[in-house]
Amino acid sequence: MDSLASATSEPLTAAAGPVVEAESNLDVELLYDINGIGTDAPHWFDRTVEWVGEYGILVAMALLMLFCWWGARKRSGAPGVVAGLVWAPIAAGIALLVNIPIREIVERPRPFLDHEGLHVLVEGKTDYSFASDHSTLAMAIAVGVFIAHRRYGLAALGLALLEGFCRIYMGVHYPTDVVGGFALGTAVALLLAPPAMALLTPLARTVADSRAGWLVRAGGAGASASEGEADSNGPADGSGGHRNDLAA
Repeated sequence: MDSLASATSEPLTAAAGPVVEAESNLDVELLYDINGIGTDAPHWFDRTVEWVGEYGILVAMALLMLFCWWGARKRSGAPGVVAGLVWAPIAAGIALLVNIPIREIVERPRPFLDHEGLHVLVEGKTDYSFASDHSTLAMAIAVGVFIAHRRYGLAALGLALLEGFCRIYMGVHYPTDVVGGFALGTAVALLLAPPAMALLTPLARTVADSRAGWLVRAGGAGASASEGEADSNGPADGSGGHRNDLAA
């Protein structure tokens, strides 16, 4: 009888082991908590989150940068802002390249491959999970925009956080995948910003004084003097001007 009890208790303990481990894993708990929000969500909401998480945030980032560029061209500090906006997508591209070997080293499977019961919105993803490319891309762009203009940068950071939430909600990433992507994007955008801005800002000034000056200053190269005079009287929106908005 004792041997029978011992034999039957061992499988039960072994079977309970992974459950206890999963329940004690905060990463997995948060995954199920956030992903579980969509269990009772209507179909249209899932499809909206899927589109926003895959494409919508990146489209919103591009539009945000466009609005920032359009407004910055009317200020005397336009070359610095434009340089920061150019750096943002460059930083994102570098961060994605850095993430390639990280993914191959970590080799973390997608969460839906190791955990049952997830509400997966995007099927067919076979690449590794850590770190999240979408989160890396979004945060690198957001930090780049923040370097250029703090007010628009805060909006971009909010979009990046929303991107991370969507990736977990969709069931394609663990929370730590998203945090890792945020850290990677931030590190690349910030650490490489000084040399990048040292090269891009003079280039933006050169473009501003050329025939393509409209890309940097509204009205072209000849607008710099009048813009400087306008800025000396203070910006129309009372925000303190773009010089106060520059984070670098």
